[in-house]
Amino acid sequence: MTSQAADRPEPSGVTRRSKITPEREQEFYDAVLEQLGECGYDSVTMEGVAASTRCSKSTLYRQWKTKPQLVAAALRSHRRTRCIDTGSLAEDLREAARAAGELSGRDTKLLQALAHAAGQDPELQRALREALVEPEIASLKEIIRRGVERGEVPADHPALEYIPAQLLGVLRVRPVLEGERADPDYLVRFVEAAVLPALGLT
Repeated sequence: MTSQAADRPEPSGVTRRSKITPEREQEFYDAVLEQLGECGYDSVTMEGVAASTRCSKSTLYRQWKTKPQLVAAALRSHRRTRCIDTGSLAEDLREAARAAGELSGRDTKLLQALAHAAGQDPELQRALREALVEPEIASLKEIIRRGVERGEVPADHPALEYIPAQLLGVLRVRPVLEGERADPDYLVRFVEAAVLPALGLT
């Protein structure tokens, strides 16, 4: 017999996770991200995620009350951190560009799929930033900090503050301007042609 407590709505902001393993939870998140990239935000449904992961809709609704909550959780699970430290600011920036280019295809699809919806939903917008933007900015700032500490570039160099905008900007805008993603080769060439000269590096 099913207990009434199992079906009772949770208080606002509280989720029940005790019956779902981390591995199973990640399956749900992967299904959401795949559907986002292939079909866009409007086509993602709780029913579709349930069908693709072979679970009941009630399982999803017990964990995440709404589609935006589930999508936001999936985006947060996608958050990643990288540690790049070659001992050289120029080489670190090349490696950061290469790594960003390797992930640009999926990230660009997610951004395109969620752009309009995120503008209407603050929680979704916050999750999108946490998953795809903030980790990149934090990684670049750490690379810059180490370069300054090594004395490769002065702390007050005027170009330093624009490095995240340069790299993330070209990553997002190339698909719009040229219809092609900013792949690793393109981003490394961009760093060598525009970023390093601005810093006085080779």
